[in-house]
Amino acid sequence: MTAPRTHDILALRGRVVTFRDDPFATDPVAALHHEEDGLIIIRDGRIERMGAHADTLPHLPAGTQVVHYPDCVISAGFVDTHVHYPQLPMIAAYGEQLLEWLERYTFPTESRFRDPAYARDIARRFLAGLLRCGTTTAAVFCTVHPQSVEAFFSESERLDTLMIAGKVLMDRNAPPDLRDTAQGGYDDSLALMTRWHGRGRQMYAVTPRFAPTSSEEQLELAGALLARDDTVFMQTHLAENLDEVAWVRGLFPARRSYLDVYAHAGLVRPRAIMGHAIHVDEPDLMTCHDSGCALAHCPTSNLFLGSGSFRLFDALDPRRPVRVGLGTDIGAGTSLSQLQSLNEAYKVAQGTGRRLHPAQAFWLATAGGARALHLDHRIGTIAPGMEADLCILDPAATPLQALRAQSCDSISDLLFSLMMLGDDRSIRATYVAGRKVHERT
Repeated sequence: MTAPRTHDILALRGRVVTFRDDPFATDPVAALHHEEDGLIIIRDGRIERMGAHADTLPHLPAGTQVVHYPDCVISAGFVDTHVHYPQLPMIAAYGEQLLEWLERYTFPTESRFRDPAYARDIARRFLAGLLRCGTTTAAVFCTVHPQSVEAFFSESERLDTLMIAGKVLMDRNAPPDLRDTAQGGYDDSLALMTRWHGRGRQMYAVTPRFAPTSSEEQLELAGALLARDDTVFMQTHLAENLDEVAWVRGLFPARRSYLDVYAHAGLVRPRAIMGHAIHVDEPDLMTCHDSGCALAHCPTSNLFLGSGSFRLFDALDPRRPVRVGLGTDIGAGTSLSQLQSLNEAYKVAQGTGRRLHPAQAFWLATAGGARALHLDHRIGTIAPGMEADLCILDPAATPLQALRAQSCDSISDLLFSLMMLGDDRSIRATYVAGRKVHERT
């Protein structure tokens, strides 16, 4: 077990935004908490105090370093609920929809992760990329190779980032060098889960890739893994593409729906994250609501592969809200930046006749993502007792952003300009457990 790190007391000053409520369930402006000149006091990796600078300054211990970001916005770190670190090298691969894209690009790329040195290199690049984009927690797919998981968690542990990851389970309908067996996948996953789950800030996710690449036996054994420890996560894909949905229907004719395949194996539960979920019906959404499982909205990926439009407002209907987070889904997704994800999420919502308010958007990327992962008691908001994972947003990072920021007349307008014009350049700095781990140069 890794010893906890200790941190000096630190304070951050600037314009602070966080959430006091769910902006999909109440007035978005009222749900947003904004301190025009705020002060955050951090001790031993946790937020000790946050409030207006004038009110909080008397509680600042003498000699404490204060880092001032007068022209920036301080937010909780972004949460990415669905991403594949091994697919980083094949981002922006041309011309296919989901199933063909997997065969042509994804599987050949993932086969390289049998090499531990290659896995370590990509894990380092991937986590550095997340932090450069202000993302401090992610639910991450590795490959079928246990060494890909070891590489990822080792680098995350070095950085002290709060991450969820797991070995892909895939015992059929995949190239031979990327298949495991039902029992072998169980044994490897159990060993990795025992080694890494709850070690420092690392958490394990049982990770069947998707129903077509796992036999019923493998899915049932995935459920058996989850039954051993109800704090372990589960991540997979759900109803991303119509051809995929038809394939699942043929492979599992006894099941009512794609989601029911997972439910039958005991995978639909709290801390389960289903990527995409574009082509689901109302009974499926009710099941997700009742079970506490989450859906990951991946707009850049869905648009890139032509998969369809996720019905965000249907999923978050206050009458039976489903937990929803935001995912980049690299490498079908086109950016690790959640600002870019929000850009596309706004357009997807517009295309379905709804308007995504900037407070709702930033909630999805922070507090909503943390809630989707059942981690909202630890991350996602800026409040006493929360872990100090933060990102510093610069609304004037580019000449165009600077010009637009001059005409912003409210914090909502400023956040909207960030989500429509921002990217990794808009992240001035990123803090993990109270330590600065990225600074824009």
